[in-house]
Parts: sequence; structure tokens; C-alpha cells
Amino acid sequence: MKGLLILSDFCEDTEALSTRALLKRAQIAVDTVTINPSKMITTGYGLQVMVDYHSDEIDFEDYDFLIVPGGKYVAQIIDQDTFIKSTVKTFEKDQKLICAICAGPRFLGEMGVLKNKQYTIYPGNQNDAFEGVYHPELKAVTDGLVITARGAGATLDFAYEIIRYIQGEAAAKKILQNIAY
Repeated sequence: MKGLLILSDFCEDTEALSTRALLKRAQIAVDTVTINPSKMITTGYGLQVMVDYHSDEIDFEDYDFLIVPGGKYVAQIIDQDTFIKSTVKTFEKDQKLICAICAGPRFLGEMGVLKNKQYTIYPGNQNDAFEGVYHPELKAVTDGLVITARGAGATLDFAYEIIRYIQGEAAAKKILQNIAY
């Protein structure tokens, strides 16, 4: 399986980069894509990252799952964004796995993906009417083809759920064991 990770200026470092690193440890292919004019992004904590592709250079057919990290960019662009929302909708229509962490699930909620789903999100973001079942007590939630997580502190749990979904429980446990979790 191959994943597509959306990176944008001010995305949350841990949620984006640690998730990618953990998936790579599990030998799961992940490409990064941006909607920024440049392929060089600056994360929420000032790290310069070169992204693999610009949004107009990818074909969604090449990907089996999507990852949307959180960060302050979500609040900055969610009202005018079309790329992330349409990408989420395309992956849902094609019945592919959609993963979002922290404020990232807001994109899923706005596109109706969380309707009738169990989910978690960064505290305070659940106030939007997503018509799902919010679990503030859980770090990560898997419901069908949707995986959500609460925030940077839940990144290991988020990556675990993605690896478990793709490769099974034993592979996910092995990754946690290998990093001395």
C-alpha cells in the first residue's frame, strides 16, 4: 500500500513527520504533497521540509490511503481550501483509508466523512457539527475506513492504528516494540 501525506506551511511537526517516519519504519510507502506554491514548506515549529510533489503533480489512483496532519494551518485555510477537502472526498468515494490527526479531522467533518462515525479530534474542534460520535477520552479511533487521533501526543497511537490497519496487529506491535514505546 502507498500513502499520500498532505504537508502545508505550519503543519504540526510531530503529527506529520513522526507519522511518516513510523510508517517508513514499517516499510509502508508514503509520498508527501503540498498545496503551497513551493515544494519547500515550513512546519509549525520552523523546520524547512522539501515535499515530494506539488498538488498538480499527483494522481490519486496511485495511492491507497490519505493522511491529513493538524497544525495551525488548518484554521488558516479551512474556509477557502478546495484541494484537501476534494482529496478527502475522492478518497472516500473510492473507498480508501482516510487518516487525520489533531485539527486535521475538521476537513473530514466538513466533507461529511465523520457522519455516523466514531472519531476523536483536538479538544475544542469537536464543537463543529460533524454528526459523528466524538470520543474525547481516546487518543486514536478507527471506524471503518477512517482513522482519527487527538493531537501531537497521540502520534504514536495514530501511526499504530494506520500500521495495524494496513499490516495487522503483530506488525504494529513490532514497530512500537522497536522504538521502545
